[in-house]
Amino acid sequence: MKKLIFLQSLIFTSLIVATPAFAQATDVVKVQNFITNVIQVLVVLAGTLASAFFVWGGVRYITSSGNPETLEGAKKTIIYSAIGLTISLAAFVITNIVTQLAQSAFGS
Repeated sequence: MKKLIFLQSLIFTSLIVATPAFAQATDVVKVQNFITNVIQVLVVLAGTLASAFFVWGGVRYITSSGNPETLEGAKKTIIYSAIGLTISLAAFVITNIVTQLAQSAFGS
């Protein structure tokens, strides 16, 4: 059990430490740029988390050994993570559309 917790902590830490790679030198002169950057980072984190839960649901589904309760829980995990991934992708697309519309309406 301690090895599992250590492994999960290691994976979680590696995901968090890898996040600053998205931090690019940008001009935070406009509020629009700042809000867009924050939303895009949050969407990437949400997508990563949803993907991790999707994999976790798949592992639970495979290792359920025919137990109906575990099987049902794994199915729900997969469905909810797919919904979360869809929502995060939709948020990314909507953010980009709103940014493009704002830039064309108010100038760049």
